Amino acid sequence: MAEITAALVKELRELTGLGMMECKKALTEAGGDLKKAEELLRIKSGAKASKAASRVAAEGVIGSFVAGDAKLGALVEVNCETDFVARNEDFLAFAKAIAEVVATRDPGAAEEDRRQKLVQKIGENITIRRFKRLQATGKVALYVHAGAKIGVLVDYDGSDETGKDVAMHIAFARPAYLSKSEVPQQLVADERRIQEAKVKESPKDSGKPAEIIAKIVEGAVGKFLGERTLLGQPFIKDDKQTIEKMLAAKKARVNGYAFLVVGEGIEKTQPTH
Repeated sequence: MAEITAALVKELRELTGLGMMECKKALTEAGGDLKKAEELLRIKSGAKASKAASRVAAEGVIGSFVAGDAKLGALVEVNCETDFVARNEDFLAFAKAIAEVVATRDPGAAEEDRRQKLVQKIGENITIRRFKRLQATGKVALYVHAGAKIGVLVDYDGSDETGKDVAMHIAFARPAYLSKSEVPQQLVADERRIQEAKVKESPKDSGKPAEIIAKIVEGAVGKFLGERTLLGQPFIKDDKQTIEKMLAAKKARVNGYAFLVVGEGIEKTQPTH
């Protein structure tokens, strides 16, 4: 059994939003297995599915580029040590230049040389962490949010306003998949198993007929998929309709998208006292 450390309890609290004692008890029951403990809490306490990737933990910006014909776009995450440097004009210019390079090729020796010179000039470590390209079958919309901490590219067919609206929505809702067909079957199976276990644990649902329980489970799985897919999410400007319905009303289509969030998935070093 893995040691139940304070850091492990804290991580489970961040994943589920539940109390320290509940999290510690679940970890003990799961033998220190974080994933199993999260499932236990979701079954017993109705905790929402985690969004572990939303933990932002590093400074920097998302550099962005869209070609003049709106057929190609690129995003690049460039990290630094402090938010002060993230607002530096030379640093911002570097991020923008790297995004333009990324649109056509991977950064190479020339970009590394420029990075090293910038490190010497600014006095902070600077890294090109990751990048994404989007070659459009329609046209590319770009949306940059929160001081370039989030960058979104959308390949779409439709009006410019619709493209921007979808990109803005993605920055807010951060869907993991475009449509339900893209969600891995294992993830769907795991969610169905969790929902079935929740129904069994629920006093108000456990005694209901099998066909009613099946509908409850499928409804919960459908909601889970809707929350994680772009087309299934409620549109941020009008939550009474999904993105799919909004696009249909505007005779528009999303072919694909890409986004980056500064520091996503990086654990920031905590100061020691």
